[in-house]
Amino acid sequence: MIDVYSTATPNGHKVHIMLEECGFPYRVHHIDIGAGDQFKPDFLAISPNNKIPAIVDADGPDGKPISLFESGAILVYLASKSGKFLGATDREKFTTLQWLMFQMGSIGPMLGQAHHFRIYAPEKIEYAINRYTNEAKRLYGVLEKQLSKTAYLAGGTYTIADIAVFPWLRSSQNQGIDWADFPHVKRWFDEIAKRPAVMRGVEVLANLRKPLVDDKAKDVLFGTTQYAKH
Repeated sequence: MIDVYSTATPNGHKVHIMLEECGFPYRVHHIDIGAGDQFKPDFLAISPNNKIPAIVDADGPDGKPISLFESGAILVYLASKSGKFLGATDREKFTTLQWLMFQMGSIGPMLGQAHHFRIYAPEKIEYAINRYTNEAKRLYGVLEKQLSKTAYLAGGTYTIADIAVFPWLRSSQNQGIDWADFPHVKRWFDEIAKRPAVMRGVEVLANLRKPLVDDKAKDVLFGTTQYAKH
């Protein structure tokens, strides 16, 4: 049994989708990041960077429990455990991993900043909005070019690279994106959205997600609470 400590965010959805795709039995533990659950000692013991998601697999590689944080690392672990969605050859694996790293290093951080300055920042800073909106469009352009040549990000096969990127594009409107400018990305996105495991994965904990309008929750996520010692 795999215990998943998560909430309904793009990084959480990545792991929820992967677990559904692999068919592993799992239990979900909601981490209310607006209430500060991510700073509790029990959670920090398995996720020292106080970020979701994290997992504990009772049946680790050596038959002993293993805990993991960082959604990209969790995807690689689950792909290794299942023998799926990473690629069969070394060439396929490294191609998949480079696109996974592209998500971890670019898609996630930059689209996250676009969300923050366009939607959540207490003041509208034109420079920041333009900076991250333009970067979002540039990154969609990278995806567009790749997906004009291949069915999926790493080639002809669906992999953890696709699982990692897909949830971040579900809020394209908030990132200032017009799908008409990226038809190949839209084709890919719509195809993945129809997968039964994906449809199940994005519903995990979705009913517990709250609009970020509470000042206390904003302070927990973006203010002094985030930077205090825990």
